Amino acid sequence: MAEVIDTRSEPDRAIETACAVLSEGEPVAIPTETVYGLAADATSADAISRIYEMKGRPRFNPLICHVSDMGMAEAHVIFDPISRRLAEAFWPGPLTLILTQRPESTVHALASAGLDTLGIRMPEGFSRRVIAHFGRPLAAPSANTSGKISPTSAVHVEADLGSKLKLILDAGPAEIGLESTIIKVDDGRIRLLRPGGLDVTEIEALTGLPVERPETAGATIEAPGMLASHYAPWAAVRLNAEDVRQGEALIRFGGKVLPGESSAAIVLDLSPAGNLREAAANLFDYMKKADASGARTIAFGPIPSEGLGEAIVDRLERAAAPRV
Repeated sequence: MAEVIDTRSEPDRAIETACAVLSEGEPVAIPTETVYGLAADATSADAISRIYEMKGRPRFNPLICHVSDMGMAEAHVIFDPISRRLAEAFWPGPLTLILTQRPESTVHALASAGLDTLGIRMPEGFSRRVIAHFGRPLAAPSANTSGKISPTSAVHVEADLGSKLKLILDAGPAEIGLESTIIKVDDGRIRLLRPGGLDVTEIEALTGLPVERPETAGATIEAPGMLASHYAPWAAVRLNAEDVRQGEALIRFGGKVLPGESSAAIVLDLSPAGNLREAAANLFDYMKKADASGARTIAFGPIPSEGLGEAIVDRLERAAAPRV
C-alpha cells in the first residue's frame, strides 16, 4: 500500500520523499487545485509508461505536462502572443495550453501521444513546489483508473490506486474539484478543447476574442478529457431528471426537491444555494458517494450550463455516454 504524507504537517519530508520516488521513475499522487494527479517524470519513457499502465489509459490519449515557472515552460514549448498573454494572466491556475513542442524539448513523445504539440500547465499550490524541487516537468493525468471519476482527495486516490502506488501526498480536498480548462490557439482563433476550472468568459474578457467550442466531442483527440465516455461511475447516469425512480441515487442542484426522492438510495445536493463554484468542488466527491450507495443508476437534476456549469455539464454528459 502507498505511504501517505500530509503536506500540511510535513511539507519538507513530503517534497524530499516525492522527489526520491520520482527519481526512481515511479509515479506519485500529488495534490493540485483542480484534482489529484498521477505524476511522473515527463522526460522518462519508462516513467510515463508506468502512468499509462497504472491507469489503464489508452496511449493515444495525451498527458498534460506540469511546470513550476515560465522558464521551465519555455524550455519545452513555443508561445504565440495570445497563449503567452493567457499564461501571464491565469498561471498558476486551472488553465492548460496546447502549444507547439520545441525540437530540443526533453519531454518524451509518449507524453504527447506522438503529437507535435504539448499540453502544458502551471499548477497552483504544493505540487508546484514539488516540480520546482524536482527540476523537470511532471506528466500528470488525474490519479484514478482511466475513464472513472476523478479524485479530489487523497482518500479517493488511496481507494482506487493505493495498492499500486508508493506515495500519495495529502493536501486535503482539492479547491476547485474540476480538471483544468484546455485551450488551443490556431492562427489567432481560440479553441476550447475541454471546459474546466477556468470560466471561458474570463478568457474572452481578457482577449476580446470569442472562444470557439468543438462541433463534436471526441472526434479528434488533441488533449485529455476529449473521449466521449469519461469520468464515469460504475452506476449508469441519467441526466436532467425531473423525478426520482425507486432505488436511484439522486444528485441535485440548488435545493430543488424532485418528486420521488423519498425513495432514493441517497440524496445529495451539489450546492443548496445554487453556487456553481461549490457545485464544481463537490461534483466528483458526490459522484463517488452516490456510486458507493449501491444504486444501479445515478439521477442528476438539471444544472445550468453557464459559467462553470459548462464544465460540470461536460463531465456529466461524458459520464452518461455509452461505455466501451
